[in-house]
Amino acid sequence: MTGVDVAAPMSLPAVVLVTGTGTEVGKTVTTAALVCALRGRGLRVFVVKVAQTGLGTGEPGDVEEVCRLAGEVPHAEFVRLPDPLAPDTAARRAGVSLPPIAVHAKRIRELAGEYDVVLVEGSGGLLVRLDAAGRTLADLGVALRYLGTSCGAVVVAGAGLGTLNASALTAEALAARGLPLLGVVIGDWPAAPGLAEECNVEDLPAVTGGRLLGRIPWGAGRMPPAEFVVAAPGWLDLG
Repeated sequence: MTGVDVAAPMSLPAVVLVTGTGTEVGKTVTTAALVCALRGRGLRVFVVKVAQTGLGTGEPGDVEEVCRLAGEVPHAEFVRLPDPLAPDTAARRAGVSLPPIAVHAKRIRELAGEYDVVLVEGSGGLLVRLDAAGRTLADLGVALRYLGTSCGAVVVAGAGLGTLNASALTAEALAARGLPLLGVVIGDWPAAPGLAEECNVEDLPAVTGGRLLGRIPWGAGRMPPAEFVVAAPGWLDLG
């Protein structure tokens, strides 16, 4: 992958973790845009949602939204919980046990052997707990690399004030675990950006040490799917 401001190529790992600086920053729409861009390069893509919370049985979740926007793509949702909370909290309230991160890593490693790229959308931010032992999406990345599967992360950040600190902390957490930061995507770029937004375009690469991969227009998730598929590759520069 490369950033919009850097021409040098970056190799794409087998597994790309799509994480965010928090909730509602545009991870799902960014995942759909990545599907469109990667398919445009002729790559076979699989999408995983490790833990979907806040929905009941039969309700469309994040992976279904990716398919709605990008077109049908092979996908899997590993865990679903009804309360709109962090997965470990929602599981505790539901009285169920979450699979260990090692189980998720094994399944994703197997998928990585069948597809060119596996996109793994996280829940909330990088360090949200995904199992009863407190392991996180970052721990999932570490487990995959331990198993010999290449893995890196795309961080989806907000456009406005406060994004620099949250983005820098996320990048620091990735670096502490030896997980490559593939780049940053602004997930909610406004039609009329202000001073903070314009400055953040320059400052996000500086504070994270990662490339700016693109900007997803605010409201992109409400576009007709046919328009989304055509437009999405232009929002990202994957080199």
